[in-house]
Amino acid sequence: MKLVFAGTPEVAVPALDALLASGRHEVAAVVTRPDAPAGRGRRLVASPVAERAEEAGIEVLKPAKPKDPEFLERLREIGPDCCPVVAYGALLPRVALDVPAHGWVNLHFSLLPAWRGAAPVQHAIMAGDEITGASTFLIEEGLDSGPVYGTVTEEIRPTDTSGDLLTRLAFAGAGLLAATMDGIEDGTLKAVPQPAEGVTLAPKVNVEDARVDWNAPALRVDRVVRGCTPAPGAWTTFRGERLKLIQVTPVPDRTDLAPGQISAGKNNVYVGTGSYGVELLWVQAQGKKPMRAADWARGVRIGEGERLGG
Repeated sequence: MKLVFAGTPEVAVPALDALLASGRHEVAAVVTRPDAPAGRGRRLVASPVAERAEEAGIEVLKPAKPKDPEFLERLREIGPDCCPVVAYGALLPRVALDVPAHGWVNLHFSLLPAWRGAAPVQHAIMAGDEITGASTFLIEEGLDSGPVYGTVTEEIRPTDTSGDLLTRLAFAGAGLLAATMDGIEDGTLKAVPQPAEGVTLAPKVNVEDARVDWNAPALRVDRVVRGCTPAPGAWTTFRGERLKLIQVTPVPDRTDLAPGQISAGKNNVYVGTGSYGVELLWVQAQGKKPMRAADWARGVRIGEGERLGG
């Protein structure tokens, strides 16, 4: 089939690579978000998908909105049979959805209908799920509600951050998306409507969502830290300033600390929660680089009875 691939961040690049390597389909163009300011200089930078497409010599389309007439006209000129999508980042209007004969097929990083929305991996970790996966489905105008072509499953490991898990799903999902394109082309794959039961939502995780509640149980604290790493970054406060929490681990035998209370030794830093303690392993103070929590504690000279979280 002739394909137009839509995607923006680094997590979409493995799927684009899989389609380019398949040898069965032609990726005629790529649709991605416009260049965005990045870095200290805030200079405009092309998306990872745009950079990969340019390396491969593929036409890159960067509409401000996918309903822009110039974009729609060019899409019709290309005449794709199908448009595979991975984390494109903009809602597709009906007028765009109707262009390819086989529609737009999205690779979503959950087992639908669970975790529909922008942050399925983060929510799966924070909810304590043991299994997640990726799904390919036909995009319709509802939120991730279209019929499903196929899925792959992935275990959530006890120490997984959302970054770790998303990386594995990006590669597993890339193979699924390529196989879905093959099945659509040869007519062996039919999309199955999602069940009405089991729908959960995964809205974007904002900075306030990533604030650690030390009254919550230790397992919840651990899940929030892992689910919000690397973005938006779990955090708390210490002496009125924000402290980023990069890695913690639950310690069931530390039951002597009140929620938020810090116990700093030579090589370990423990904090109380609503159940038992957690050990801080890596933190990042404002204006500083990430460091081992024990080094941070020595530097700030924690006093007896001091707490995180105010």
